[in-house]
Amino acid sequence: MQFQKRSRQHSHHFDQANPLLQKKILYATLLTAAMMVFEIWGGWVFNSMALLADGWHMSSHMLALGLAYVAYKASRYYAHDPRFNFGTWKIEILAAYSSAILLLLVALFMAYQSVIRLFNPVQIHYQEAIPIAVFGLLVNLVCAWLLHSDHHHGHGDQAHHSHSSQHHHHHTQQHDHGAQYGEKHAEQHMQDGQGQHAQDLNHRAAYLHVIADAVTSVLAIIALFAAKYWGWTFLDALLGIVGAILVGKWSIGLIKDSSKTLIDAHMDEPLVEQIRQQVLHLDGAIEITDLHLFKVGYGKFAGILALETSDQQLNADRVHAALAHLSALVHLSIEINPPLQFTAVPRETKPLLGLKIKP
Repeated sequence: MQFQKRSRQHSHHFDQANPLLQKKILYATLLTAAMMVFEIWGGWVFNSMALLADGWHMSSHMLALGLAYVAYKASRYYAHDPRFNFGTWKIEILAAYSSAILLLLVALFMAYQSVIRLFNPVQIHYQEAIPIAVFGLLVNLVCAWLLHSDHHHGHGDQAHHSHSSQHHHHHTQQHDHGAQYGEKHAEQHMQDGQGQHAQDLNHRAAYLHVIADAVTSVLAIIALFAAKYWGWTFLDALLGIVGAILVGKWSIGLIKDSSKTLIDAHMDEPLVEQIRQQVLHLDGAIEITDLHLFKVGYGKFAGILALETSDQQLNADRVHAALAHLSALVHLSIEINPPLQFTAVPRETKPLLGLKIKP
């Protein structure tokens, strides 16, 4: 029988790139840029402030799509750079957060312009504005179709790897620095209750920008037709406010989700309680003295676990084995300590050496 040596060395790159999604975002960026130039040109030639405003508004979405693409490229480029503790995935989250702020600024600008136009209506060149608005909507729908096929899908999941290491220190502490555990695939993320959270926030940010642009285009077309045929000029500004509220709501949701990852606010995840239950199931006398989780990929978590127990047979490998079915937990550092020993201290005090204490 031959035995294969088991290595405890491992990579800290937990998230794989999605080249197809990157290519689709690049196509969407180029289409949006072309439409932006066309609308700005049309507004300049036909003296339409509405088209000019929509063209410059589209430039913000082009910038957001370009930011998403650059984030994917940077994440891949620096994937194996040792300066990044747990991979480059948070570059994408940072891009999503920045894009969400940009989307919120767009919503505020839309609301401001709509309120101004509600009280100060301007003349609209319907013959020029309507065809270009319809064409802009078609471009938005094509971009949405490109991005929707991958919506709610994260990057490809890597097979979980099994390794751990132990360092015995002079104070009888066991410390394990390891990652997970067997070869389980992405299907188990749903079983662990983590799959619903494994969405690509950078992709979601790009997708929301495209959808926001499509929604504003639909509202603009409705308003233009209503104003042209029924004289409802107020509807343009009113629907602009409605669109701004929708876009603002989407952007705030994205800001909350991306900022939660950036500041590592994931201790409310179900995985935390699952870890506690599994560790206590090993031995009821084990005390969990420290537990921290932070996200290192879409639906993937790393953690720090410190235990206190009098069981000298308990080691890090046993703890890893007990947690092996939690496929969302891809990296775990384990520290095992014996119970604290207390030394009795007499209540009476002794005089310092060489000093006499008089009553």
